[in-house]
Amino acid sequence: MVKEYQLLTQIMHFIPAYVTQNFIFAIIVPYLPLLIRSHGYRASTVGILLAIAEGAGILGPFIFGRLADRKGKYKGYIIISYFLTAAAAFPIAYFIHPLLSAVFIILIGGGYRSAVPLIDAVTTINIGEKGNYGKIRVSGSISFVCLLLLLQWIPAARPNTPVNIALWICICSVLAIAVITPMPSKFMTHKPKGETSPHGNINNKALWTPFLIVGLISIALNRMAMAPVYSFFPLFMIEYMNWDMVALMIAVASIAEIPFMYFSSRLIRRFGVMPILTFTSAMVALRLALYAIFPFRPVIISAQLLHSFCFGLFHPAAVAFITGCVPPEKRSFGMTLYLSLGCGVPQLLGNFIGGFVVDYAGYRTLFGCFTVFAVLGALILLIFRNRLNSTLKVPLPCPPESHSG
Repeated sequence: MVKEYQLLTQIMHFIPAYVTQNFIFAIIVPYLPLLIRSHGYRASTVGILLAIAEGAGILGPFIFGRLADRKGKYKGYIIISYFLTAAAAFPIAYFIHPLLSAVFIILIGGGYRSAVPLIDAVTTINIGEKGNYGKIRVSGSISFVCLLLLLQWIPAARPNTPVNIALWICICSVLAIAVITPMPSKFMTHKPKGETSPHGNINNKALWTPFLIVGLISIALNRMAMAPVYSFFPLFMIEYMNWDMVALMIAVASIAEIPFMYFSSRLIRRFGVMPILTFTSAMVALRLALYAIFPFRPVIISAQLLHSFCFGLFHPAAVAFITGCVPPEKRSFGMTLYLSLGCGVPQLLGNFIGGFVVDYAGYRTLFGCFTVFAVLGALILLIFRNRLNSTLKVPLPCPPESHSG
């Protein structure tokens, strides 16, 4: 009973962090591409700038994550990350020049992306292997949806101009700082040395097992396939579909992910991490094919509902995979590997390539071509799964029944 109360206390401390973190995502994900496009840049330039943002989102977490792991203190680096995001919001809205846009987007991308692995690291460390990450993370999905719906129909300061978008980025970033600042230090620190791990003493070299490498490659291909959805779907809605419902459609996708996120631990325990990652890659391919072949409003809505698998089920499974491969004392490093090499690099490449594809072949071709990456991700896991499971002894944590619902 005491342990359950302590776990509940920890959960209640981390939920506000995920809520405010996803407020920032709710404004940046759908509206940053539109802000950049409003400056008159071509789709290829938009893609390059978004790729630069992803590059900063890769480098930033590595720097902050390494410093946080070394010192065992996370709060200060999370606050700095959000401050950088807020500081660059209005400059990127006011100054219209590719070089200046690149500088400010580096601060935004490196800022809000750096906070993600740090919060995931302290959360998974505090709740332990018996905690339910999906149940905590679902609070972020709910907040993401709520803000998106608010932004779609808010009567004042609707994010339909660069200045209003910048205003909302600042508001959400400051709110995130206000939530992190008073959090108890015992939840935001971790001893970098002298801790025991179920994996024993594992150095960085030992982390790079064939199991981890194959898993990261498959995850990267999955996220490469999703790059057009995350970066070019808002432009597709406005410029191809002529449908000014960007926030609503992203909210539909996020609503669909919530139940799968909440019950993810049960599904992971029932089916296993590798089969779930394989299945979600297949669903990504289906989603992209629907955009490419049937660009009609009812089909777009149906494709958005597949986000329940493409992220709602995929993300907890990917986190469980990384958690099983990386000991607690390297958890921030492990989450950075996932979010940077598994998500950031593929998104960078996808943004860079995608902009040129849109300029020269259009949005439908973009979605159709990127189905290849999802199919490859699924095939890699199908080919290597049995051999890896039979030769490698890497525990993949699945919460017991008492913590799964």
